Amino acid sequence: MKKITAPLLIVFTILLNLLAGCDGLDENYSTNPNHRLSFSTDTLSFDTVFTTIGSATKQFMVYNRNDQPLNIERVIQASPATSGFRINVDGRKGDNFDNVRIAGKDSLYIFVEVTVNPNGKDQPLLVQDSIVFFFNGVKQSVLLEACGQDVNLIKGGKVLTEDTKLTAERPYLIYDSLTIDEGVTVEIEEGAGFYMHDKAKIISKGTIIANGTMDKPIVFRGDRLDFILNDLLPYDRTPGQWEGIIFKQESFDNVFNNVIVRNGNNGIYCEPSDPEKSKLKINNSQITNMDGFAFKAINSNIEATNSEFTNATADVVLLAGGKYSFTHCTIANYMTLRKRNSASEGKEDSYTLSLLNKETGKSPVSYNLEQAYFDNCIIDGNHPASKKQDKGELRIELETALQSVNPNYQFNHCVIKRLEIKDDKFKDVIFYTENDENKMEYRMTGGDKNKYMYDFRPDKETTPGVGKADLFVTQKYPIDRYGVNRLTNDGPDIGAYEYVPKEEDK
Repeated sequence: MKKITAPLLIVFTILLNLLAGCDGLDENYSTNPNHRLSFSTDTLSFDTVFTTIGSATKQFMVYNRNDQPLNIERVIQASPATSGFRINVDGRKGDNFDNVRIAGKDSLYIFVEVTVNPNGKDQPLLVQDSIVFFFNGVKQSVLLEACGQDVNLIKGGKVLTEDTKLTAERPYLIYDSLTIDEGVTVEIEEGAGFYMHDKAKIISKGTIIANGTMDKPIVFRGDRLDFILNDLLPYDRTPGQWEGIIFKQESFDNVFNNVIVRNGNNGIYCEPSDPEKSKLKINNSQITNMDGFAFKAINSNIEATNSEFTNATADVVLLAGGKYSFTHCTIANYMTLRKRNSASEGKEDSYTLSLLNKETGKSPVSYNLEQAYFDNCIIDGNHPASKKQDKGELRIELETALQSVNPNYQFNHCVIKRLEIKDDKFKDVIFYTENDENKMEYRMTGGDKNKYMYDFRPDKETTPGVGKADLFVTQKYPIDRYGVNRLTNDGPDIGAYEYVPKEEDK
């Protein structure tokens, strides 16, 4: 073995000494009782947490803004046995930590989760705990709080085999699927909430009667109640949170009044059926923010009134064959959080509204488009309507060879973003492109500035369609989706919403 030379021995000794105090904290701990820790928050709050279902992980920072290192003698969780909170301090799990060290001008992470026990109550119950820090005779703390909500948990692919009423006392958390069997009627009470887990879906072979009210709508949404990107963007504004609602071939006489369906992969899908029977009547409702299509119906009988269909990466509304009536509806696509589909990506181009007589896909099946009436409707979006894309936001592809009857469709007093179509099937229609002086302007159309919030009410009195609706049609639907009387101003407006001046405009 070679001898270690003197210079190497000196270097080796120095390295050993450095390693012995490698954390830089073995000396010069502050003992000053005036020194304090700083926290990124004094209260770490969780939004509503479903009981028995663990929360997402949240975090906060602990800062030592002093020049000297601090030795936190103890970090304890005050009530770990009863509160349901769990903590991780600088990479260590537990509820009691000794000698947690922070260098001068340094920081550490504390991660927190919570699982709330059932409380036997219909309303949310506040749960609290705290993390307490002891050092140099000083005591500091950060409050933890969450609202625990009892739910009706539906798990394991539940099938309803007899007539059922789903009440609004507690929300429903659907983990995989809820199926309504053929011949079964399910009534949903006003104000009922359905929280859908990842890939969860509702399948109706029977009949759903969902009668919400303007003040107490029935809501289908994802079950993530937390935020993305450090409280900047809630999951509730993010598409693709769950699968969707499917009305099977044998499902008829469904009713959606004051229903909100949002943030799924697909919104509502009506399978091919008998177009002579009512498939779905949808009124005063909103279908929005889908990572796929918002509303798709194949050879079905659909009646939609006073409703909003908006924002999808695929078509917002796709209708193939069947019978359809849309009155005072806003059909628009201003999806900005996700990219709309395009042929350049190997997908079908996204349109706001597609009228077809065959189902898209690998093995397309043709169906007669027997009726498609659009009265006082908006068909709009953020795609251009130039000569290169002459369809704009409206696609009509009806192959005459696939029709045993003449396709019967009509647009009456509508606003449509595309180049003008000179055809008697378009009566008193306002066509516009992005190059026109007057464009569709809404209260809010997503993007970073408003955290991807949308409000499809007309923003200005000069917005196309304001005061231009067919009065004869409006008299059957005198109240808009927000309860505004259409017959008390200078003329009813096209779409689901009447123009109402903003407070600052009054």
